Amino acid sequence: MLDCFSLTGKVALVTGANTGLGQGIAIALAQAGAAICLVGRTEPSETLDAINRIGGKSHMILRDLACSDGVESVVNETHKALGALDILVNNAGIIQRNDALDFTAAEWDSVLDINLRSVFFLSQAAARYFVANNRSGKIINIASMLSFQGGVRVPSYTASKSAVLGLTKALANEWADKRINVNAIAPGYFTTNNTAALQADPQRSAEILMRIPAKRWGQPSDLGGAAVFLASSAADYVHGVTLPVDGGWLAR
Repeated sequence: MLDCFSLTGKVALVTGANTGLGQGIAIALAQAGAAICLVGRTEPSETLDAINRIGGKSHMILRDLACSDGVESVVNETHKALGALDILVNNAGIIQRNDALDFTAAEWDSVLDINLRSVFFLSQAAARYFVANNRSGKIINIASMLSFQGGVRVPSYTASKSAVLGLTKALANEWADKRINVNAIAPGYFTTNNTAALQADPQRSAEILMRIPAKRWGQPSDLGGAAVFLASSAADYVHGVTLPVDGGWLAR
C-alpha cells in the first residue's frame, strides 16, 4: 500500500520554493523520491542544499513568473534537465495589504499576475506537455483560507485565491479524462513571509491562535503529507478538490 505514495522516478516542478510553504513542499516531494525543479526569481540555495542533503536530485530555473511569456520554456527546460515532468506545484504567490478604499491598480495587478495568471498559464503549459507526450500528470495549486473567507485589507489576494479554488475545479473538469489530476491545498495560518505582519501584531496573532483548534501556527513541513498524497498515485481518482491544511481553522 505504501508504494502508491512513492514518487520515485517522478519529476516535480515547484514554483516559489525559496522559503516557506514552497520549500516545505519541495523537500517533502524530494523525500518521497521525486526529482525537483525549483522555479523562482532568486536562487533557492537553502532549498537546494536541503534536497542535496537527503540525496535528492534537483535543478533550478530563475524566472519572473509575473510574465506569462516563456512559461512553456520552463516546462521544456524541466524536461531537458530532469528527463520528464510529472507534477506541477503552483506555489509562487505574493500579498499586498492596504485598505480597499486606497488600493491601487499596481497593487491589484502585481498580485493577480503572480497568484492567478501564472497559475493558469503554467498549468496550461504543463497540461499541453502531458497530452503531447501521452503522460498522466498531477497539478497542485496553492489556495488559501481566503479562498473561503473575505479577509481584511487584502482584496487582491482574496480575489486571486478565491479564483484559484474555482480554476482548480474548472481545469479538473476539462482534464480529468486526460489523466491529469488538478487539485489544490488551502494552507491555514503558517509561519511564512506572507504572514510576518500578522505574527508581529500581538493582538492579531492572539486572535488567530484562539480560533485554531490545534493551538499553533502551521509550519511549512505540515504541508508535506498533503502534497505527497495529491502528487502520488494514491490520489489518481481525486479531482477538483481543495484540501484545507489549517489546524482545524475552518471547522471552528
